Amino acid sequence: MKNLKPAPITIGAQEGKTLSMAGGTYRILISGKETNGEYATIDMLIPPGSGPGPHAHASIHESFYVVDGEVEVKSEAGTYIAKKGSFINIPKGGIVHGFKNKTDKIAHLLCMVVPSGLEEMFMELGTPVAPGTFLPPPQLDPDTIKKMQQVAEKYRQQIFPPNYLD
Repeated sequence: MKNLKPAPITIGAQEGKTLSMAGGTYRILISGKETNGEYATIDMLIPPGSGPGPHAHASIHESFYVVDGEVEVKSEAGTYIAKKGSFINIPKGGIVHGFKNKTDKIAHLLCMVVPSGLEEMFMELGTPVAPGTFLPPPQLDPDTIKKMQQVAEKYRQQIFPPNYLD
């Protein structure tokens, strides 16, 4: 008799789509294509000075686990320094948030989004790179910001000016 249960999905340490995004390197561990849109998991390496600016997503639940290093997480509710072993939960609802690595060491985060979709935006906006490769963050000129906002809206995201949470 044939087993009709889904098989486990495994990827090696250097496998998965790797993208340069907001100065960091994001590796898509599992996308909505493999989970019927239920969730996606992204491995993030955030070099010093990098991290996504203020943004919001009302229909996506996002969580982060800090594997190594630390990031400053800012939201409309305040600021939190997330160090190794910390967990950050951004519930559905659309609170504006972002994070930045303000240290001199690479931060390593594991991100899960429920439902999936955010990884699709990363794939559209990001630049494919080899694992462990870092590109400088894009220059945020008016044309780049406009393109980012248009793509973000397509994925039910909002992008705010860099100083929005200051």
